[in-house]
Amino acid sequence: MSIKLIMDDKEISVDEDFTLLEAARENGIDIPTICFHEATTSNALCRICVVEVEGQRVLQPACIVKAADNMKVQTRSEKVIRARKTILEMLASTMDLSESAEIQKMIQEYGADVNRFPDAQRRESEVKDDNPMYIRDYSKCLLCWRCVQVCADDAQYTFAINFDGRGYETQIGTFFERTIPETSCVLCGQCVAVCPTGALKPKREFLLEQGMSPQEISVLNTGRKRRK
Repeated sequence: MSIKLIMDDKEISVDEDFTLLEAARENGIDIPTICFHEATTSNALCRICVVEVEGQRVLQPACIVKAADNMKVQTRSEKVIRARKTILEMLASTMDLSESAEIQKMIQEYGADVNRFPDAQRRESEVKDDNPMYIRDYSKCLLCWRCVQVCADDAQYTFAINFDGRGYETQIGTFFERTIPETSCVLCGQCVAVCPTGALKPKREFLLEQGMSPQEISVLNTGRKRRK
């Protein structure tokens, strides 16, 4: 069964089970996303996809709110633009977004001032290099939850990682701070594939960026001695 609603002053018809994000994409309307991924459950954590729904007091996250018959939605109202811009500014002030091309593009599009909050405490973390497949740099992590979800019941059912800590100290971690080889991780790489910021990165890519040659990396992986 289909329903009709107004989105950006245009009447559209969509399936009744669609979210507002799905309705927008089905009709060529762009709504930015960060924590949303088609392979994971939507949890509306980042709020970059908020839209203005007539009759609602606060902005609504398009990734989880269902479209409804006769609903009137604005995806780029002044209130929406201001909210997205502020979210981007807060993210930029507290973490390293240098390797997130999509978010950098959003910052430019919304004219976000990355220096708006100069006194903000930045998330700093040492690079965790404890397994042969990937590195973890949580200075770049925005807690989108994608990696946790694919490791859990959205895909792998391994449950090797989860949220650790509370409040501002929250970050992705392993149970009892175990190294990756000590967890139930099977090194499938799905967490790396869904990471939007480079917080999780293939080990080979990381080592190449550090100046190592492919031959040196190959020797590391096999344990062979390098010929002089």
